[in-house]
Amino acid sequence: MSKSLSQIFLPAAGGTALAAALAITIANRDYGNDKISSLEGRVAQVEANASAATQKARAEAQRAAELQAEFEAVQAAAAATAAMGVDLTAPAPVADGGYGLGRAAHPEEIAAWDVDVLPDGRGLPEGRGDAYWGEEVFAEKCASCHGDFAEGADNWPVLAGGFDTLDDEDPVKTVGSYWPHLSTAWDYIHRSMPFGEAGTLTADETYAIVAYILYSNDLVDDDFELSHENFAEFEMHNKDGFVVDDRAELEYSQWRTEPCMDNCKPETEVTMRSVFLVDTPAEGGTESMMNPATIEGLPSFSASGAAFIPQAAAKPVEVAAAEPAAAPADAGSELVAAGARVYRKCKSCHQIGDGAKNRTGPHLNGLFGREMGSVDGFGYSRVFQSAQEEGRVWDEAELAAFLAQPKAYMNGTKMAFSGLKKAEDLDAVIAYIKSYEN
Repeated sequence: MSKSLSQIFLPAAGGTALAAALAITIANRDYGNDKISSLEGRVAQVEANASAATQKARAEAQRAAELQAEFEAVQAAAAATAAMGVDLTAPAPVADGGYGLGRAAHPEEIAAWDVDVLPDGRGLPEGRGDAYWGEEVFAEKCASCHGDFAEGADNWPVLAGGFDTLDDEDPVKTVGSYWPHLSTAWDYIHRSMPFGEAGTLTADETYAIVAYILYSNDLVDDDFELSHENFAEFEMHNKDGFVVDDRAELEYSQWRTEPCMDNCKPETEVTMRSVFLVDTPAEGGTESMMNPATIEGLPSFSASGAAFIPQAAAKPVEVAAAEPAAAPADAGSELVAAGARVYRKCKSCHQIGDGAKNRTGPHLNGLFGREMGSVDGFGYSRVFQSAQEEGRVWDEAELAAFLAQPKAYMNGTKMAFSGLKKAEDLDAVIAYIKSYEN
């Protein structure tokens, strides 16, 4: 007997639904168990962290209590010490014995640092050197900055000359004219020179250089020898030109008071300009020149400021001068050629030839027949200004006498050159200068 289709499918559908319901129930039960396990783990971690934090807080609180107890103990000890009248600001007691650090310096180590030289010659090493040898050493190690004759190259210091100028508006302060002690020169040269090679000079070389500087200042003859034996006997030109600075005791109290603000000048004026200007050529270096400007047209000044702002003048264009190293081609005599070699001693200060201009000294073009002190734009010393007023003119005899002993022939000249000692050098350089008459 056959069954209907509904009788077959209905029991099957009911079984499937029952299986699905059972599967869902089992899945929900597993998910709940996993969720509970996760929450239980997180609760355990939080409890562990809280326990660690509690222990740390207890430890810090205990340390704070210990520090507080130590602080109170220090305060109590200080109060007890103060009550006994002990000075809490007294220095610490001196420890018995050394600290065990380092060692005593050897005599050789002390001597290596103890190199200063005193005016009476103490501290000088043994040695000697004369002006003849000093000229050679100076030319090799010093002349590039200070000139062959200590006259100073470019803006490097002049070391010779300047006598009778210390009371001028523009004094020439040199080793010869200004320094009171020879030990200053020896100590500084030996310690700091040559520039860029400090400490390379031997004691004998230093004696020789100092002897040559003295010779350049006409303080000794050319055969003078300086040594540790005669050093203290030498007296400088300006040895009595310095006084003890007692302004701290005699004058500072007068300055350090309330400033006077009564009867002030209502207006101030510029009364002079700088004597020298420093030019910076495009090719580098510097060059000192006389300042041709005057005080005309400058503003005055008051509490409200400058009376007016002057307009800057345009910088004049200068023509570069040719270096006068050689004589003209049509003056090829042996005497003129020899004069060109002698003139090397002069060219750092005096230009000659095409385009020559004033430098430390006036140019020498057309010198013979020219009035002394008459080159336009050059600031002459007073002795040359007086010579011009007297109408004195350069000729061969005048120039020969001047070049032989410049400072003796023109007392008060600022030229640092000590002079030409050989008659043949005088004849040669005069012939060379004469070849540029036109």
